[in-house]
Parts: sequence; C-alpha cells; structure tokens
Amino acid sequence: MPAKHKPAPATAEHAPLQLEHFLPYRLSILSNTTSQAIADDYQSRFDLSVTEWRVMAVLGRYAGLSAREVAERTAMDKVAVSRALARLVAAGRVDRATHAEDKRRSVLHLSAAGWALHDEVAPMARMRERELLTKLDAEERAWLTRILDKLLAGSG
Repeated sequence: MPAKHKPAPATAEHAPLQLEHFLPYRLSILSNTTSQAIADDYQSRFDLSVTEWRVMAVLGRYAGLSAREVAERTAMDKVAVSRALARLVAAGRVDRATHAEDKRRSVLHLSAAGWALHDEVAPMARMRERELLTKLDAEERAWLTRILDKLLAGSG
C-alpha cells in the first residue's frame, strides 16, 4: 500500500501566487471565457474548433500565409495550427498552393467554402465582442485599446 503524504501547509516561508490578482492569469481567463462563448455559437453548428476558426480568421485577414506565419500571427502552437490546417484543407475550407517563386513553400488561402463559413462566423464573433464591450463606456474602450496595444507591443 503506497505511503500517504500529507500536503505541506502554506506557511510564512511560502508566497502563494494570488491568481485572482495576477494579470496574465486574469487575461487568460477573460480570453478563454470569451473564446468559449463565441465557440459555443459555432462549434456544433459548423463542426469547427476554436483553433480552426482562429486559423480561418487569420487567413481571412492575411491571405497567402505559410503555416509557420499563421502560427506566428495566432501565437498558437505550430503543431496545433498544422493539425487545424490539415482538417481545414481536408474539409475543403482552406486551399494550399505552392508559392510562385519559392517552390518549397506552400501558401494558404480560404476556399470559396471557407469564405462562406467565415462570412457566417465572423458576424457572430463581432456580436460577442460588442456584448463584452458594452460593459465599458467609450472612454474605457479607448483606454483598453491603448493599454492592450502597449502590452502587446512589449510582449515578444
């Protein structure tokens, strides 16, 4: 029978991280809950994962990227992006072509079916964003944009 270990009590010599006041944790919670609310709108309806939607949104904004560039723009794991792209290509939502000048490189574009799906999901995402931002007045929204821009500029 394995020995039972009692958890070590938190004492003055430990300084537990107060997650409820830790900005990265709070931003992560906000991001996750907001993303999940949007995903609830489209996952079952369109058989589309959060990662797949993010890839599609990036390709809708920046056509002709490589898989590596998509991963960079989404700040997501390359393997997760690669798997999402494989599913999107197999589903006919993304087209993969060889780069005109560099035959070793492939470029990605939304297909006609991908654009049709994008044009259904994007308004749903914008609606959820508007719902979230209604909690802030115009000045707070402007400050939030400036603060996020400043934090994102220094986060790499």
